[in-house]
Amino acid sequence: DVTEIEEKEAQAKEEEQIIKEQELSNLLHEKRYLKALGLAISLDRPHTVLMVIKDILKETDGRKHLEENIVRLRKDQKEAVLAFLVTWNTNSRNCHEAQAVVETLLKHEAPETLLQYSGIKPAVESLLPYT
Repeated sequence: DVTEIEEKEAQAKEEEQIIKEQELSNLLHEKRYLKALGLAISLDRPHTVLMVIKDILKETDGRKHLEENIVRLRKDQKEAVLAFLVTWNTNSRNCHEAQAVVETLLKHEAPETLLQYSGIKPAVESLLPYT
């Protein structure tokens, strides 16, 4: 009978999720945005990533801080943010944040590097009508 083992695994995953969410909340409170972005991306939480970006942009020199944080993300994290921002860009309430991230990526990544991102072609195709 594996029911007990599966229940323990499910409980462990749930506890881990709660711990990560608390850590994310603490990072946002402490304004440690880079780690908060990384954690929200790893949790696959596009809305949370958007909220972190909005918090960064509310800061004094928000654009500068956003650039600093986006540039320091790993390639896989940037790819995830790119996938998220395609959806954000379709909503007028979130399009400014999406465009700020697109601008940062275009300013700091070489075209050859951007072309190597997974999903870049569909992302560009989806961004064009709304940009």
